[in-house]
Amino acid sequence: MRGFADYMLDVLNEKTGWGGAVTILQPIEFGTLEPFKAQDCLYTVFLRGLENGKEKIEKRIITCCNNAVSCIKEYEQYRALAEVDTLRFVISNTTEAGIVYDSSCKLEDCPPSSYPAKLAKFLFKRYTYYKGDESKGLIILPVELIDDNGIELKRIVKLHCADWKLEESFVSWLDSACVFASTLVDRIVTGYPKDESEVFAEFGYEDKLTVTGEPFALWVIEADRDISGELPFDKAGLPVIFTDNQKPYKQRKVRILNGAHTSFVLASFLAGNDYVGQSMDDELIYKFMSGTVFDEIVPTLDLPPQELKDFANAVIDRFKNPFIKHALLDISLNSVSKWRARCLPSLTEYVKRKGALPSKLCFSIAATIAFYNGTQLKDGVLIGSRNDIPYNIRDDKAVLEFFAANSKLAADELVKLFLSNKDFFGADLNEIDGLCDKVSKYLGSIRENGMREAITAVVAE
Repeated sequence: MRGFADYMLDVLNEKTGWGGAVTILQPIEFGTLEPFKAQDCLYTVFLRGLENGKEKIEKRIITCCNNAVSCIKEYEQYRALAEVDTLRFVISNTTEAGIVYDSSCKLEDCPPSSYPAKLAKFLFKRYTYYKGDESKGLIILPVELIDDNGIELKRIVKLHCADWKLEESFVSWLDSACVFASTLVDRIVTGYPKDESEVFAEFGYEDKLTVTGEPFALWVIEADRDISGELPFDKAGLPVIFTDNQKPYKQRKVRILNGAHTSFVLASFLAGNDYVGQSMDDELIYKFMSGTVFDEIVPTLDLPPQELKDFANAVIDRFKNPFIKHALLDISLNSVSKWRARCLPSLTEYVKRKGALPSKLCFSIAATIAFYNGTQLKDGVLIGSRNDIPYNIRDDKAVLEFFAANSKLAADELVKLFLSNKDFFGADLNEIDGLCDKVSKYLGSIRENGMREAITAVVAE
């Protein structure tokens, strides 16, 4: 939040004179706000990365935050915020686990434990204080990474209204006076630079609240009415898109950014690399990744071609960021379900549009099977081996047990069995004409010749 939303609001203030102020809320009991109070809520955002292939570094002292309040320890101060005349926006990032329905939450709780229940009670307080004044509704901007986060948050808020038997006029006020926007956010925020004391030497001061991240950012905001005039990000040159349909942008991010990650990291690891940046410096892996993105993923998307190309190039700059060490084994977590969500739609759409199989996406299936090669399950992980050095494979129990039981099968048998697993893919992928044979060929090549030689061959196709 501090390296993304607050940063953008701070720029908005500077560039347009918008004049907004932020109160930071601590919704849980753990942690402390003392560092914020000690620094008058001032802190530094330090962004580092590549933009159009060139190094970009930005240091910004955030001045838009003017208060920090604990919802639990300072409940009365938190509750009083509902009465603030100029309050207009609520922005949340309670993680994916935050937007959940908890039937144990009660109206008399001070405050209720879950975020949706806190919000429901907060909005009801504002509604009653202002006697249903339509002009006192709020714009809710959740940035939690779940589908249709605004729609889901509003659904749960209304469940609490029903549980608490709140008046129907309040529920109508939620619909008419409030906006629950669904949003998509994209920026890697790496937090406090705990292993980089030289950062503060460069600053000339120590800031215990420093937040580091990458320069790239995107905020897509979908609402059922136009709210862009109240947040004039465009006048500040900020990367914010207001739309009535965020799905194409989410699809672009999932297919290109996340799909590229998932399609190359396992092959790169077995080819001897440990980090994303290291992989981008490996000419062979870079060719495989860029070919996957530009030849097999981008052609399956419907946004304007130049927009897709620009986004893909920005993704590659992000992969090359020398200031972020992103371990391939960290990205490998739950790769089977990730491949289904991020890569399978590109593969099936490619077949639909081109009438052929995308070779590199097919190879990524073989690389996944090769990475999951192992028979020993220990402490909830499957043990793989790269050059006789063990590594841990982490996934759902069913996935690990499948590979532990079947890794030693012949390539064609294993591929056929893997692709037929509807629990993994939601369908029998053997029904895609030629897929089993192609993946089997690639897996056989990996087993016989090693990963680097197998990638070399597929890149040359």
